Amino acid sequence: MSSQTIIRRYRPADQDAATDLWSRASRQAHPFIEGEGGGERARLLREVHLVEAENWVAERDGTVIGLLGLLGGGTGNDGGAEVGGLFVAPEAQGGGTGRELLEHAAARYGALSLEVFEENARARRFYAHLGFTERGQRTDEQTGHPLIALERQAPLKSVSWLHVRDGRLLSVRTRGNDTFYLPGGKYEPGETAREALSRELSEELGLRIPVEELTEAFVVHAVAHGKNGRRLHMTCFTGGPQDIAPAPGREIAEYAWFDREGARTRCAPAHGQVVERLIAQGLMHG
Repeated sequence: MSSQTIIRRYRPADQDAATDLWSRASRQAHPFIEGEGGGERARLLREVHLVEAENWVAERDGTVIGLLGLLGGGTGNDGGAEVGGLFVAPEAQGGGTGRELLEHAAARYGALSLEVFEENARARRFYAHLGFTERGQRTDEQTGHPLIALERQAPLKSVSWLHVRDGRLLSVRTRGNDTFYLPGGKYEPGETAREALSRELSEELGLRIPVEELTEAFVVHAVAHGKNGRRLHMTCFTGGPQDIAPAPGREIAEYAWFDREGARTRCAPAHGQVVERLIAQGLMHG
C-alpha cells in the first residue's frame, strides 16, 4: 500500500530538507542555468523565499518531498495567487505530488499564475496537462533565459454525494443532457459545503438529509465536463440513510446506479476517480 502524502505549512525546521530537494530538483529541471541549485540562488532561497513567501511542503513517511511557494495570495478563495516556485524531489516525481500541491493552492486561492523557463520542456508539459495556458513571455534578468508566463482560471467548486447500493454508485442525469453526474452541485453565496449539498439533494432528489449527517470523504480534482478544459474541485460526502426513495426534481430527467463499466461509459470524467477510490475502499465492485 502506498503511503499518503500530507500537505502542510512549511516550518523553519524544514529548511535543510526543503533546500536539499530544491537544489536537486532545480539542477535537474534547469541544467541550462550555470550554478543552479547552489551559491547565491541557494542563499536567496534560504534567506528570502523561505522566509517571505507563503510556503507549503508535501511530506510522505516523515520526509519532505515537495515544496510550494506562493506570492501575493488573495484573501479569499477567488483572489488568485502567483506560484513563485514548485519543486518535487527527483525520486518522488511522477507520483502526483506536484499536482497535489498546485490543487491545494487552487483550493485556497482560485486562479493561479506562474512563470516557467522556456527550455524546461517537462515542466511546460506538466502545466499544460493541468490546464495552464500561455499569456506572455519575458527574459529573466538574473539568468538571461526566456520565461513563459502561464495562468489558469479558478476551478469550479462543487459538492457531491456518494451513495452506493449493491456495489453501484447513484448518479443523476439532468434534462437535455446525456451524461450522468453525481448528485450535488455548486455552492450558493454564503453556503458551506454541507449546506450546499443538503440543499442540492433536496432540490434534485427530494431527499431531506441534515448537514450534521454528512461526512466529508475526499476531494477530487478533475477536468469539468463540458467546460472547455476548466478544472473541477469536487468535495465528496457520505452519510444519510441507506434506504432512499428518490423523487427527481424538475431539472432531473432520471437517476440510476452504475458499476465501474457503466460509470466509465455514461458518466462525467470525475466519476472515474470517485469509482476507483470507492473500489479501493471495498465499497464498489471492481
